Formats: sequence, C-alpha cells, structure tokens
Amino acid sequence: MLIIRPETTKDKDAIRHVNEEAFGQKEEGELIEKLRKRGVLTLSLVAVQDNRIVGHIAFSPVVIESECSSFEAIALAPMAVLPTHQRKGIGSQMVRAGLRECQLLGYEIVVVLGHPDYYPRFGFVPARPKGIDCEFEVPAEAWMVLELR
Repeated sequence: MLIIRPETTKDKDAIRHVNEEAFGQKEEGELIEKLRKRGVLTLSLVAVQDNRIVGHIAFSPVVIESECSSFEAIALAPMAVLPTHQRKGIGSQMVRAGLRECQLLGYEIVVVLGHPDYYPRFGFVPARPKGIDCEFEVPAEAWMVLELR
C-alpha cells in the first residue's frame, strides 16, 4: 500500500537519497536542502511503501511577472521516484496529491520544467504560448503551466 504524506524532519536523509538516485546526481538532493534552508519549500510530500520512502515531490513559490502585473504561482520541482519503483504510478499519485494540496493552499497557477511526454497527462501545457517565460534558457516544450480550477 502506498501512502503519500507531508515530509517530517526525520525524512530529510531519505528524501536526499531518493532525489539523488532518481536523477543520478547530487544536485537535486542539494536543491531540496537549499529550498528548505531558505524557507521556501511550500509543500514537500513523500511516497511511503512498506515503511520506506520511495518517492518525493516538492513545490515552491515563484513570481510570474508581465509588463503590467505580477502574481504568485507555485513551481513543481523536483519530483523523484526511486529507479526500482518507477513506472508503477507512484509519480502520478504524488503529482495528483500535490496539485490537490496546492489548490487547497489557494494557488491558481503551477509551473514545471519537466518531461513534455509526462506532465501533459495532468493538464500541463506549454507555458510560453500563455505568455509565461522562464528566466533560464530551457527547451520550450519542457517549460509548462497548469491552471488550477
């Protein structure tokens, strides 16, 4: 049975491990630590199976600016599942749970820099045609947005 719950302080090492294993590099684990230390980790959920953390998803606030206004949105990053547990629907369950929580927190817009074959199943669409640019140089098809209703 899979349980998705908010992270606790005891989960930090396991979260780092999941992110490092899933991405094959230390940077993703370090990103979570930086977000946590800066106090901008708005939502951090873990997927637990057989009393072991097998997945993690994080959301942090971002400001979207246009020529005439700016508003707060939330960014999904990173989302990781242990390689041994991938392709079993764990990531999808975490994304859905995270998006529900973001909506309950009052967010209307979620952005993600992610795989263009994965995130559209949740309703994400390319962000640039919606007038939302990324401050970093990224492939247009990987920069996506979702309007929560």
